[in-house]
Amino acid sequence: MRRVVLTILALPIGGVLGLGCFFAAPRWSGPATQHFDGTRFRNEDATLPARGFSAEGLSAVLRWQKERTPTPWGPYHDEPPGPRPPGDVGHGQLRVTFINHATTLVQLDGVNVLTDPIYSERCSPVSFAGPRRVRPPGTKYEDLPRIDAVVLSHNHYDHLDVPTLQRLQGTWPNVRLFAGLGNKAFLESQGLHNVTELDWWDSRALGPITLSSVPNQHFSNRGLGDSDGTLWTGWVLAGAAGYAYFAGDTGYGAHFTQVRERFGPARLAILPIGAFKPEWFMSPVHMSPKQAVQAALDLDARLAVPMHYGTFSLADDGEFEPVQALEQALEVQPASFAVLGFGAGRDVP
Repeated sequence: MRRVVLTILALPIGGVLGLGCFFAAPRWSGPATQHFDGTRFRNEDATLPARGFSAEGLSAVLRWQKERTPTPWGPYHDEPPGPRPPGDVGHGQLRVTFINHATTLVQLDGVNVLTDPIYSERCSPVSFAGPRRVRPPGTKYEDLPRIDAVVLSHNHYDHLDVPTLQRLQGTWPNVRLFAGLGNKAFLESQGLHNVTELDWWDSRALGPITLSSVPNQHFSNRGLGDSDGTLWTGWVLAGAAGYAYFAGDTGYGAHFTQVRERFGPARLAILPIGAFKPEWFMSPVHMSPKQAVQAALDLDARLAVPMHYGTFSLADDGEFEPVQALEQALEVQPASFAVLGFGAGRDVP
């Protein structure tokens, strides 16, 4: 997904590409750092392919479009929701519920956190076009427990869904939003409040738990004029008996080992496995299921739960292919994974 793939997610190819600058979000303004050059954020791995609307990036996109052989997805299929999650969990306890795409409910030490929540029909800046879900959210919105916080990994439309965030703050006015540097201005422009933006390795307390922004490997933009203007990030949610790690959208890299070295073994790792084909094109920013297995091992995760599959068709892999590929990878390299059904929850030992 070099830069133009965001355009594929955000601005339907056949329609409103020319409106890309209209949808652009404000850029972060701050001093230069190791991963911010004063204008753009960048990944830690300097060997990654060029991004943005460069000749190299456009050439790669055109090659993908010319050569692609996508696995078809089925039509929309209505499915009954999973059971209502508990209101919260006690001291030292940890529970995860897989809702859809990258949306999970993480409950620990009496605190309820949603990751990259999306309840909208499409992940798009417009309601009439763009990737459309093939199944309903696994947990009904009305069945959600009190939400104390939301963590956002980056500002792509399938991860930062403004209508869902507005609905959440309408239901729970005190819910706090946590995002990478630069996202606060955009969120506040959408009428959202209680926003905290963090740089990599920054932490904030949230009652009895601590939220930490950690490096991952991706990119950001809402339109064509804000490439890498805001920070993408993973999250560590640390409680009394270990931490939950939410990777967000990410390619495979050294950041998994860095997290383990700084925080110790993960009690829970929530890892993306979908939108990984073709791998020559997607791998810088989207892990394959095989790489997700290695990431779980790098994190020394007691339990890993896959996400980012089976909801929106965003690449060339099919609706069920990521889970099938994960099962095959686990036969070769065992790791402690639990594939949860949509709406299914699991207590983490």
